[in-house]
Amino acid sequence: MGKWFLHPLRVRYEETDRMGVVYHANYLTWFEIGRTEWVRHAGISYREMEERGLLLPVTDVEASFKQPAAYDDWITVFTRVSEMKGARVRFESRIVEGDQTETYGPCYEGDEPLGTLLVTGGTRHVWVNGSWKPVRLSREAPDWYDKLVRLAGLTSESAESSELPE
Repeated sequence: MGKWFLHPLRVRYEETDRMGVVYHANYLTWFEIGRTEWVRHAGISYREMEERGLLLPVTDVEASFKQPAAYDDWITVFTRVSEMKGARVRFESRIVEGDQTETYGPCYEGDEPLGTLLVTGGTRHVWVNGSWKPVRLSREAPDWYDKLVRLAGLTSESAESSELPE
């Protein structure tokens, strides 16, 4: 399994609810921030992907809430790719209390992040073209595919599959 990439955030007031804790949907936004920054670590921006006619919509999301974060808390979004097959990609996310980059820097190589775990989850995606037809990144953008596979800690053989989603 590849490295976790870290992105610290401070909880903003508008992200909290009347109970004074982060509203649950905001964790999904933080998952997206983690994904975007993970891709950026590979030297690719979402803007470039879209300009090249490639989109990466979410097809499935999961989240398990362990403990709440509150206004002005520092949290760290941990993100890694756990699967990349054909047109599909699965990102794992962990939200941990505190700015963990002060301890680990931009990456963490353990199985699970250390620290107080707030939320676990992930998202599944499928690469599509501008017509929303599934495509293989290995064929559409082999240069990017190689970068993402390396960053994910996968081999090209384990990341490729003959199946495309319906």
